[in-house]
Amino acid sequence: MRYLSKVELRQSQPLGQLASAIPSNAYAEHQILWRLLAQSADEARSFLFRREQIGHWPMFYVLSEREPACADPAWKVTTKVFAPKLSVGERLGFVLRANPVRTRKASTDPTNKRRHRDDVVMREKRLQAEHEPDPARRASQAELIQRAGPAWLEERAPRNGFALEAIHVDDYRQHRLNKRGQKQPIRFSTLDYQGVLRVLDVDRFMHTLARGIGPAKAFGCGLLLVRRV
Repeated sequence: MRYLSKVELRQSQPLGQLASAIPSNAYAEHQILWRLLAQSADEARSFLFRREQIGHWPMFYVLSEREPACADPAWKVTTKVFAPKLSVGERLGFVLRANPVRTRKASTDPTNKRRHRDDVVMREKRLQAEHEPDPARRASQAELIQRAGPAWLEERAPRNGFALEAIHVDDYRQHRLNKRGQKQPIRFSTLDYQGVLRVLDVDRFMHTLARGIGPAKAFGCGLLLVRRV
């Protein structure tokens, strides 16, 4: 069983308390939700989340294996059982915040098993620069986003149990987080998707809803939210 929760600040608090409760970055957001789900530090993460901005205040959607137990008076949690009844061919509206990357070998040495994750937009920009020496003839970043972003999700759709019927991408962002005790900052990018999909395989699609799509799930990526069209 899984639970879908809406986590929002209690706005009846004094303004100063509200402001101090706002997490400073995606890592702090993850830590707040971890505490709400009463997970100990040695447990594997068992939830996905997505941040929304409602006026001045953050709000989160959380899909979790366990029901949240809100011990923090700053936050209000509304929870329902997540058990959608779906059928093959069903059309669903969706939103997804993803970390769209492609994995490549770090070296041509066959004994080197390391892999790099390349941001698909920056990868397109690099490949374009290699093939087009004149900057004036290169596509803009906005054009590269519209080219690389949909292609990344379209490639993953069939193995995740769905087909895309309509897709729109926007709000491409690059993030840099500094984690205490870690010298190198954490870097990742996000892209927001929305559109209409069609269910091809119910079991595989349900697994996708539970597991999420793409990496950086600890930083609010991967949660596929759907509604009936």
